[in-house]
Amino acid sequence: MDAFYPGGGYSSSAPYYGAGAAASGVGGGWGYDSLKNFRQITPAVQTHLKLVYLTLCVALASSAVGAYLHVLWNVGGMLTMLGCVGSIAWLFSVPVYEERKRYGLLMAAALLEGASIGPLIKLAVDFDPSILVTAFVGTAIAFACFSCAAIVAKRREYLYLGGLLSSGLSILLWLQFAASIFGHSTGSFMFEVYFGLLIFVGYMVYDTQEIIERAHHGDMDYIKHALTLFTDFVAVLVRILVIMLKNAADKSEDKKRKKRS
Repeated sequence: MDAFYPGGGYSSSAPYYGAGAAASGVGGGWGYDSLKNFRQITPAVQTHLKLVYLTLCVALASSAVGAYLHVLWNVGGMLTMLGCVGSIAWLFSVPVYEERKRYGLLMAAALLEGASIGPLIKLAVDFDPSILVTAFVGTAIAFACFSCAAIVAKRREYLYLGGLLSSGLSILLWLQFAASIFGHSTGSFMFEVYFGLLIFVGYMVYDTQEIIERAHHGDMDYIKHALTLFTDFVAVLVRILVIMLKNAADKSEDKKRKKRS
């Protein structure tokens, strides 16, 4: 089953297993065995992954344009968020063979997603532009590392995480629902942020392996797979940015208190 989640967008939320597949135990490591595992990926799947990551990069660029448009003209808000959801729903209703249309819808969704998180981006730019750069670089490095770990790991090694991550995502959604009704303190909000960061970092690994496994079973829909990784990336970026802004604000307050005293 697929789910749309706050601050992240669309991502797979249920494990996919091929016929007779079972999640293997965690093991291995970086070395010759890892290289052998990488060689198990067929040329067709390798080509598919290249398309997925290339499309992901274009989607991130489109999202950056959307965020920039918000900084210039303050266009981000509820309408862009609804537009993003609508674009994703439209994308999934279009047949796979209409590649250009689906690609355009993905870029539109990425643009609107960028505009939707534009207020947070603008806050970071106004407070300290280096925070935004550091958050993006940190997210990119984490994404690259966890994706590589998933690629060189044994096939289906991390697919067992699907059920655990789905449960964690459900808990996160219930926490956000409860907070919207009863309100929450700064401590509970930051717990949600850190917990959400942990969940979506896990999805980076899980979704990468799921994409590889689906490709091995003939699912070469690189647009849908790029969308999944795009929303993982944005979900992690948003949470890292919130954490860094909170820490920077706390440090600024501490400096002001010291000056007063």
